[in-house]
Amino acid sequence: MLQLRPNCENCDRDLPADSTDALICSFECTFCRACAHTLQGTCPNCAGELLQRPRRPSSKLVQYPASTERINKPEA
Repeated sequence: MLQLRPNCENCDRDLPADSTDALICSFECTFCRACAHTLQGTCPNCAGELLQRPRRPSSKLVQYPASTERINKPEA
């Protein structure tokens, strides 16, 4: 099950579980759409492709909540 991380790893922007602006790689590194564009669609951690993160139905978030752990590693 995806973690649905709560923020962009680069700019620390909030990315709620229902966000259409969250993009992830196959390792679930998470970036906002603006940072992913700056990164040319490539994850700086693993060089994987960044794709839109699936949204979990709100009815399932109670039983399967999104992660609250924030990861922030700005690309300087």
